[in-house]
Amino acid sequence: MKLTLKIWRQKNATAKGKIQNYQIDGIEPDMSFLEMLDVLNEQLINKEEEPVVFDHDCREGICGSCSLQINGEPHGPDRGITTCQLHMRKFKDGDTITIEPFRAAAFPVIKDLVVDRSSFDRIQQAGGYISVNTSGNTQDANSIPVDKDDADASFYAATCIGCGACVAACKNASAMLFTSAKVSQFALLPQGEIEADRRVLAMVEQMDKEGFGNCTNTGACEIECPKGISLENIARMNREYLKASVK
Repeated sequence: MKLTLKIWRQKNATAKGKIQNYQIDGIEPDMSFLEMLDVLNEQLINKEEEPVVFDHDCREGICGSCSLQINGEPHGPDRGITTCQLHMRKFKDGDTITIEPFRAAAFPVIKDLVVDRSSFDRIQQAGGYISVNTSGNTQDANSIPVDKDDADASFYAATCIGCGACVAACKNASAMLFTSAKVSQFALLPQGEIEADRRVLAMVEQMDKEGFGNCTNTGACEIECPKGISLENIARMNREYLKASVK
């Protein structure tokens, strides 16, 4: 496959970035998208040019750090996957592919395609934990009955990997899907009841402080989420927030 790549290049957080064009050939359909970028960077290094900086770690769809905006879509044209799981067979020979970092004020660009998503960490730190003593003082798992539907919904919410696709897909750059998933995974289980009110108030407050926009129920976040996190979590967080606010 022969491709034209239009890639966002930005020297640092304060520099003015721009789209730069690259021609690449010899790309196999079974290559992953990141392997294609590896091939490009090898060519740039051989020509003594600066390689394109992009984030990655596991390359197994687990960590979410490989987040890229590909032809205007978070993680590219496939569904239910991260960028590292996107294969070049989703593109055709001769295609032009535009590659950009996730765009949101709360995700400032560090360099090229890498953004700072530590705002997600701060939302998690604000309340995404439990105070139940689970060290040397554990109870048998079956001693606290949990409804099967609640347990399943909690585990589904917990599959959120914090990649930021929901923010990148949202016209308001809202982090409601991410935050609601982190609230829901605890709100549905008895272990999360102790600080339930404080948790939702603190996490929503931190989300607002970070500069994320509000939710207007467009639904793009759920569609682009590689783990299929449901909009039902946002409704649950709103209920939890209202309940905590009137106490």
